[in-house]
Amino acid sequence: MKLQDFNFQLPKELIASFPLKERSQSKLLVLENFITDNLFRDLPQLLKPNDVLVINDTAVFNARFFGKKGSGSRVEILIERVIGKNLVTAQTKSSSKLKKGDKIFLSKKGPFLTLINQGPKVLEFEFSLPVKEAIKLYGNVPLPPYIKREATELDLQRYQTIYADLKKCHSVAAPTAGLHFDQSLLDSLETKGVKIAKVTLNVGMGTFKPIRELTIENHRMHKEQIEISQETVDLINETEETKGRVICVGTTSLRCIESVCKENNGKLKPFKGETDLFIYPGYQFEITDILITNFHLPHSSLLLLACAFAGHDRIMSAYQHAIKEGYRFYSYGDSMIIYPERSIL
Repeated sequence: MKLQDFNFQLPKELIASFPLKERSQSKLLVLENFITDNLFRDLPQLLKPNDVLVINDTAVFNARFFGKKGSGSRVEILIERVIGKNLVTAQTKSSSKLKKGDKIFLSKKGPFLTLINQGPKVLEFEFSLPVKEAIKLYGNVPLPPYIKREATELDLQRYQTIYADLKKCHSVAAPTAGLHFDQSLLDSLETKGVKIAKVTLNVGMGTFKPIRELTIENHRMHKEQIEISQETVDLINETEETKGRVICVGTTSLRCIESVCKENNGKLKPFKGETDLFIYPGYQFEITDILITNFHLPHSSLLLLACAFAGHDRIMSAYQHAIKEGYRFYSYGDSMIIYPERSIL
């Protein structure tokens, strides 16, 4: 399978740089037997009583920092993972090469972080104050690299799902399919009889990383922390028993439950650990019936996952339709609800 098969040309003006005024006013492309255009607020009309929405309740933390070396060189730091009270792993952009022992100051005479270890892919830094305090005082919303602007106060609210558990601030990117939900929509779904099951996948920096391997089977995913509770397992199993559908909100929710099923012969069980599951065409889905997801970058693992679920030709056709109809793409963009290829007769 070749990487070049998962490419498309997107006009720059279709990359959403800002969220819409109202979350649920985004467009919703429905990919079933044919393509139809809806609004996300219409979702309750597409679901049935006893369906379950699997949502990722992780929260985004202010993982981006801007500082200067003693020489005056500017450095941007994006935390990948907090590994200790004062320790993090991170990636950087710098106007000059960094070396072990370099100090990066977050203000003129204020706190700093020191590069203490240089790995092949990420760097390890030690903050001069607790990481939690540094995040609170100096951290910025980690907007994706294709949003070419600085984060604002608006992003503090809108680059976060309304159901994010702020006790789980471990993600450096939002589970963006969930950004379309507002409280009114959730209330409508509850009235409809749709259940909500929460899982956690802490989104890592690799979510935006394009695949570099020309043969996609050679690609290796980054590891991300996941957690599924007994309550969620019971809710999803009950849904299957009553012939309801398991509808994953986003690729992160899907990878979370599919990872656990894959390790347990198709059975969903409580779990806390890590996953590096790479889903690409040919993957056999264990439990997911329907997927709600945003439009993804070319050559990304997320696009390959969508193609695995719905079929390459169907997804690429849907993307061309979305481009023609002026859908907004990527994190702050519009979304689609996908019925799997196997369900189309």
